[in-house]
Amino acid sequence: MAESSTKTGSTSFGKFNTWRQQHVSDRQFTLALSLLVGLLAAVAAFVLHALIDQIQRLLTAGFNFRSFNWLYLVFPVVGIYLTSLFVKYVVKDNISHGITRILYAISRKQSRLRGHNCWSSVIASAITIGFGGSVGAEAPIVLTGSAIGSNLGQRFHLDGKTMMVLVGCGASAAIAGIFKAPMAGLVFTLEVLMIDLTMASLMPILIASVTATCFTYILVGSDSLFHFTLDSAWQVDRVPATILLGIFCGLVSLYFIRMMTACEKVFARLGQHSYLKLMLGGVVLSGFIFFFPVLYGEGYNSINILLNGRTESDWGAVLNNSLFYGHGDLLMVYIGLVLVTKVFATSATNGGGGCGGTFAPSLFIGAFAGFFFSRLWNTNGLSVYVPEQNFALLGMAGVMAGVMHAPLTGIFLIAEITGGYEMFIPLMIVSICAYLTIIIFEPHSIYGMRLAREGKLITHHTDKAVLTLMSLDSIIDRTFHAVEPDMPLGKLVNVISMSRTSYLPVLNQAGMLLGEVDLTRIRHVMFRTELYHHFTVAQLMTPPAATLGVDDPMEDVMRKFDETNAYALPVVDTDTRLIGYISRTRMYATYRKMVADMSAE
Repeated sequence: MAESSTKTGSTSFGKFNTWRQQHVSDRQFTLALSLLVGLLAAVAAFVLHALIDQIQRLLTAGFNFRSFNWLYLVFPVVGIYLTSLFVKYVVKDNISHGITRILYAISRKQSRLRGHNCWSSVIASAITIGFGGSVGAEAPIVLTGSAIGSNLGQRFHLDGKTMMVLVGCGASAAIAGIFKAPMAGLVFTLEVLMIDLTMASLMPILIASVTATCFTYILVGSDSLFHFTLDSAWQVDRVPATILLGIFCGLVSLYFIRMMTACEKVFARLGQHSYLKLMLGGVVLSGFIFFFPVLYGEGYNSINILLNGRTESDWGAVLNNSLFYGHGDLLMVYIGLVLVTKVFATSATNGGGGCGGTFAPSLFIGAFAGFFFSRLWNTNGLSVYVPEQNFALLGMAGVMAGVMHAPLTGIFLIAEITGGYEMFIPLMIVSICAYLTIIIFEPHSIYGMRLAREGKLITHHTDKAVLTLMSLDSIIDRTFHAVEPDMPLGKLVNVISMSRTSYLPVLNQAGMLLGEVDLTRIRHVMFRTELYHHFTVAQLMTPPAATLGVDDPMEDVMRKFDETNAYALPVVDTDTRLIGYISRTRMYATYRKMVADMSAE
């Protein structure tokens, strides 16, 4: 009975899809799907934050803010352990590095994300963050939104270009839904996911962002995620301090990226020893949270304290629940230590088996960096006073711009989520200076650097983007006639008569490539029948001009063709077994078609 209903549902869907293809254009249908993606992403963001809030309330409701709490040593470890069990036995797939996973899907998998990504990151990150994991919910929900768009596209058999747009719709809707910031969602997709801004992509992404924002207002009300009250209007004489803050944020971003990478390598060396990772991650995370409770979870409450504080007692609230409580004179020491240790807490959370992103940590570090800088500036008695809460706000934009290599996202996100539009000019100054500082040392964002090293990162450069999107596997010709090295010339001629290419690969019994026979080089003997028993393939074969690996980036493939001027080159696996050939003609035909498709509206 259940099988019958499944078949009926599948048939009904097939009929609907056929009707849709006949009566609704792909462009119109994409716009309709973008609205649906926006709605679903907003609901997913609401569910995730509701789960995090409920778990944190249940666990920390009875804590005494005037003293330290031993349970800070327990909860984070439990959260990481539960998350790792959920991923291992329920999801059975790697769901870490959510935004990097989206970039990889766009560049290597025709924007295809697995179905479980529509929900698995929500549950895993809710457990991790709710129990104190020092990471953000943004990357998991961005992966969720993108997966919703991707799976809808797969369901309706849409082409790769439309799938990429729907993935972008999901990402922009996720950011817009979390922060109620539609413009930030749009520019995040353009800057971080590298989706080109054309009318074909702009309208769906805008619709998804606005839809997600509207439904978030319906679900949670009109309050902003961060509350900010401008201390004093921005003044021109603060430009030098603003520029220096931007440079400082760029250097903090560099520290964050480099230290995060180093910590990831430490956990990577542990390999498949999940319990060792859990022990190391749990000890580091719980230890830091015990001494610095502001590292518990996303840390948005601490950011609000820095953004709204007016007096020392206000700002001293960040010392609550810690050993530093009541020692307001150590506020700067505390903030400096938190600034340094946050990256270790974030790395330990993900490395130990938790699930979360670096979006919220960059905002957190930015706020603390901005406050730290401004307090040092004012303490040194420099002529121009700078408001600490204003600079905490600017620091959020600066570090985000540096870590994500996305200055526009930093500008619009901070302006939208705090209502700090009066700070638009200093936001631009800080974001630009931070970005210009970080690119001196790191050419790629924290999300793209892993893929960039492997040549798998799509960019706004059309030629390079096409080469990244091209699939080596799709242009391999696997229909070849192979010969053995001891085959006599007479039999070789028979094989040549059946071949449609001017080359024949020479393989041993294991399928390993030994060389190839070039028909243009043996014409002087192949028609002389008296020589048919005097020559073997081993005597006539020559080494290939070059060989290609199955994982070679397309830029390397193009370069080898240019260097050798070969008509076709063999593709081999890691054991030099022949997989097939790639012809120059087919490769360039595919390349030209993809360039034309990408350039079309």
